[in-house]
Amino acid sequence: MDATTKPLRIPPELSIYAQKHEIFDLMQSLVRNLVIDKPEDHIQYLIGLLKRDSIEVPRVLILGPPASGKTTIAKKLCEHIGAVHITSNSILENDSELSRAIKQYTEQNQEIPQDLWIKLVEERLSKPDCVRRGWILEAIPKNRQEALYLQACGIAPEHVVMLQAHDDVLTERSLGKRIDPVTGDVYHLTFIWPENVEVSQRLEKPDCLMEEEEIAHQLQAYRRVAQGLQDTYCNSLKIINADQPHVDVFAQVLSYVLSRHRSDAPHIPRILLFGPPGCGRSLQASLLAQKYGLVDICCGELLKAVAADESSMGELIKPFLESDRRVPDNMVLQILTERLSRLDCTARGWVLHGFPRDVEQAERLQESNFLPSRVFFLEISDDVVLERLTLRSTDPVTGERYHSLHNPAPGAIVQARLQCNPRDTEIEVYKRLKEYRSHVAALQAFYPQAVQVNADQQPHTVFECLESGMVGRPSKVLPELNIQALSGSSSR
Repeated sequence: MDATTKPLRIPPELSIYAQKHEIFDLMQSLVRNLVIDKPEDHIQYLIGLLKRDSIEVPRVLILGPPASGKTTIAKKLCEHIGAVHITSNSILENDSELSRAIKQYTEQNQEIPQDLWIKLVEERLSKPDCVRRGWILEAIPKNRQEALYLQACGIAPEHVVMLQAHDDVLTERSLGKRIDPVTGDVYHLTFIWPENVEVSQRLEKPDCLMEEEEIAHQLQAYRRVAQGLQDTYCNSLKIINADQPHVDVFAQVLSYVLSRHRSDAPHIPRILLFGPPGCGRSLQASLLAQKYGLVDICCGELLKAVAADESSMGELIKPFLESDRRVPDNMVLQILTERLSRLDCTARGWVLHGFPRDVEQAERLQESNFLPSRVFFLEISDDVVLERLTLRSTDPVTGERYHSLHNPAPGAIVQARLQCNPRDTEIEVYKRLKEYRSHVAALQAFYPQAVQVNADQQPHTVFECLESGMVGRPSKVLPELNIQALSGSSSR
């Protein structure tokens, strides 16, 4: 087939499927892993990646000055997300040729060569448990140079958490540190004290408990390298105040680690707008279409346009529109799906209002594979609807619309020729409101991801609310995790 005479048309279902299953992100992740690991057998390597439960595993750094709570946070984080906790000591415990060579430096109190240390870290992170479950590096890297070495080896964290606190707070914590000899957990006389009496009775002072002068020296050394670490990881860094109850610190860390970075995947917006008559759906749809280049599809206007073009379908629906009867759902759906399948909707996205009106129509729209990516319900009271609709009128000469309270006619001549729409009488408005209210609860249940927006505001304020609901990406949330419940249980 000659592509110049019949251009390739991408089916709308393709982009919907790709977005739903995050195909772009999957391909991006596969290519990134391929470039970083540089396997000899590319095909088998990619097959192995795809066989995993998840390609995207946690890769987290927990950084911060001494006594900021890195160990406590890292351990609790590993418990909740199942990642492997990696520290400098645990890396040296591995029995390998490289680790034995490095231990000779530590036994002789010599500085470990940077390249050997990075190779050892790389060796540990390449083990099956880290590859399968992900990892949390505590206090690694120690400076910017080490961070750059890690990046050169392809060790790039998805989330970097840096804990911060004032030196006085950190000094107090260092002096009051206590360790459980059984579990190795770290506690503090005033900051974190175990609820279990048996645990509290067996706590011991660390063997290497430092004096204030030594603590100050370590804090000063950390401050010298902290800015370099921040600059290195600026794109994935979250700085958290550690001078808070440890439960609050952990909740903030966990929330950040479970968040997802902004995706580079192309996104075609597919928006549904619901709301009672007079809520401003048409205006908001027009604003969205104008700013984001979407196709504005009002179902009522679409039916009128089809009826006017004298096509076979137009001839079928014309009697229904002329007699003010409801057009059968199968005809509406046929017209709507044909419009949504056109190239402009597929390439630019769309904002649809006026359909569906009930759950049955919503189900049929979903069966047609036209799935919205965002759903909004514009909320407004019946009294405001009546005020908006029953007091508005139109100038038949200019087409301008006026309102008795908010936008009165400019003069007596214009006022005299204004006409009111028969659909805007109080009886008709109540009838339309009753029909909408009878279906809105079921529609909201059908679209649980929908966002409710207060439409009794200035139009541009409503538009800003809609915009805020369009941006961002859903977070990865573990179903068994409840941060509020966790905070409550720890505060008891």
